Amino acid sequence: MKRFYPVLIRLFIFSFSLTAVRVLGQPAVNVSNWPRGITYEIYVQSFADSNGDGKGDFNGMTSKLDYLKDLGVGAVWLMPICPSPSYHKYDVTDYYGVDSAYGTIDDFKRFVEEAHKRNIKVVIDMVLNHSSSRHPWFVDARKNLNSPYREYYVWTNKSDPQVRSLGNVTAGESARRNHWMRPQQGADSNYFFYAQFGGNMPDLNFDSPKLREEVFKIGRFWAADVKVDGFRLDAARHIFPDERPQDNHWWWEYFLQEMRKVNKDFYLVGEVWAPAEVVGPYLKGIPALFNFDMGAAITKAVSAEVADSLPAMQKKIRDFYATINPDYVDATFLTNHDQVRIMSAVNNDPGKAKMAASILLTLPGSPYLYYGEEIGMLGKKPDPFIREPFLWDSKPKDKSRATWEVPRNTTDSSVVPLAVQIKDKNSVYNHYRTFTQLRNASNVLTYGELEPVNLNNRALCSFIRFTKDQSVLVIHNVSKSTSTIVLPEDQRQFTKVFFKNGNVSLKSNTLVLPAYSTVILQK
Repeated sequence: MKRFYPVLIRLFIFSFSLTAVRVLGQPAVNVSNWPRGITYEIYVQSFADSNGDGKGDFNGMTSKLDYLKDLGVGAVWLMPICPSPSYHKYDVTDYYGVDSAYGTIDDFKRFVEEAHKRNIKVVIDMVLNHSSSRHPWFVDARKNLNSPYREYYVWTNKSDPQVRSLGNVTAGESARRNHWMRPQQGADSNYFFYAQFGGNMPDLNFDSPKLREEVFKIGRFWAADVKVDGFRLDAARHIFPDERPQDNHWWWEYFLQEMRKVNKDFYLVGEVWAPAEVVGPYLKGIPALFNFDMGAAITKAVSAEVADSLPAMQKKIRDFYATINPDYVDATFLTNHDQVRIMSAVNNDPGKAKMAASILLTLPGSPYLYYGEEIGMLGKKPDPFIREPFLWDSKPKDKSRATWEVPRNTTDSSVVPLAVQIKDKNSVYNHYRTFTQLRNASNVLTYGELEPVNLNNRALCSFIRFTKDQSVLVIHNVSKSTSTIVLPEDQRQFTKVFFKNGNVSLKSNTLVLPAYSTVILQK
């Protein structure tokens, strides 16, 4: 059955996709070259189990690469894979290894090799702001004031508190007092270490040249020896304190230069969870940054059924970012591993969840999909319950399902598994597959610029995507009611249907869009 399963997937996808290809009037070729293509975020432990121990692993992911290829994915981003005492693995104990629960380093290298055979890039989470308190560096540093690793961390003395290298207490120190931690055991109980994210994750000291060189060595290992294609940089704005943003910007420029000595195309995408004016300056050192503002705005828009302002919002952000780095990559997404899943965010309304995906995959940007969104997985905090196992098939048949966590949200009674959704042309999966194919086959939807269009209807998200060779008008109806509009005079040159889903009609410049539908018109 395992050998037949990928073939079955491809047959269903092929038959379903023909309609979209014919509507587009162009061959189903992938013109969407990564990093401008689609990236898929995976929490390894919940994705696919190959050995029956209940935890997803590298070999399980390797067995699902054909599925990802068929979905239209150009890259995967893996949440942390290094050894760690925690389930989430954001507190690393060895930057040169992989967690044994996921497999061996050779298993991972095979995954990278097989992904590359399918033209899928591999990006791994690189956690450089802090290590685990159980990392051998920190264990030695807290025991010995003369440890060679003492300078790898940020310390202050009880009698003379400092904020990293800023000197005596500043106004900003009062807001950070709770981040100074006393070691449970150590050479001198008068010393405290700095930990932005809790005592089990002490911050690394990037004022130390020795630590910086160690970080370059780590980066070179993964880029040169393991051959990953890029890093997702966790907590990228916290490398230095908030009072030193210029040092953060400088550091990432320096780091990018070093990584591109190994691979001239090496990719960095950063987590800078902040308003656009704070995010922007990071783009010189981190050419791709997650667009948290747009993710939240799309979710809010489809929930409220008010989406007319989305294109103007994205254009404002993009225009600002382009002044800093014209070649930046706008890493757009709906939700990720830290956020309520989109299906739960829209109160389990498939129409709204599909609409969010339609908007994401037709607006500019390089979209990131969180694993399981394409089958409508549910998830609300706390974090383990937004990282639940993927449902490949009904439970008796599902040999790949991870079982490390008893699911609270995504269960067989609440979510239809992939194998069933593939056969249903109206499923969430097939909606995602249609729009990933649509985007990947279209130069204008992949690379085109953005021009917002106001149709005087708050339920309509409308915009033009254009290149020098092509221009299309995209209109989404995010409401549960049909919208009828007369195209304004300056949009009446768009007379042909490029793509539609739902029973959309266009007659004599009058456009009728059913609930939760999309139409793309061309000249």
